[in-house]
Amino acid sequence: MLVMNISLERLPLWAALLPLAVYCCVLGGLQLRRRPLIVSGAWDGMLLALGLSGLVAIGPLAAVQPLLGDSPWSEVVLLLLYALVVAICILFARPRLLIYNATIEQVRPLVAETVATIDAGARWAGESVALPSLGLQAHIEANGSLRTVSLVVLRNEATADGWSDLGRRVRRAVRRLPVRPSPVGGGLLAVGGLLLLTAVILALGGGPLVIP
Repeated sequence: MLVMNISLERLPLWAALLPLAVYCCVLGGLQLRRRPLIVSGAWDGMLLALGLSGLVAIGPLAAVQPLLGDSPWSEVVLLLLYALVVAICILFARPRLLIYNATIEQVRPLVAETVATIDAGARWAGESVALPSLGLQAHIEANGSLRTVSLVVLRNEATADGWSDLGRRVRRAVRRLPVRPSPVGGGLLAVGGLLLLTAVILALGGGPLVIP
């Protein structure tokens, strides 16, 4: 009888490359859209963690696994530990919205217009804005090389409702923004495709991952 028994120490390279290949392809596709896509920082963190999960499994987790002995649950424990670390990082990170395939020059006027409809007394200082009526302060950050803009909460003295309302309004405004496909998208798709091809070649050459 054949049993699927995947040990992190024996996890093949192709299996570790697959999540990263899919992650690069997804990011590349987002950068080729003609409308920006907005996701929360929590979703972005989870997608990144999934993309790196294969490399983490054959690297740090595989190195730690011998310390747990011959327990059949060692892989499950280590994977749950990784998930717990990711969850803690997401939980303690500042709330944010990520806008893919947009520049700060395109997003800032929309955020300013949205903020003005919520709080007429909003004050700007550079790329940071304070909304006194909500006790909220946010900052706009840009990653020009990836054409990604982040709206990050710096201070939220009131309830989460204020940030939720701002986030909903910004989503509606940004979704109407027409953008051009980013050249970065093609590069990410090429990298993802190369990783996927490498994984397929390694899988076909290495045989199925089934341990008797």
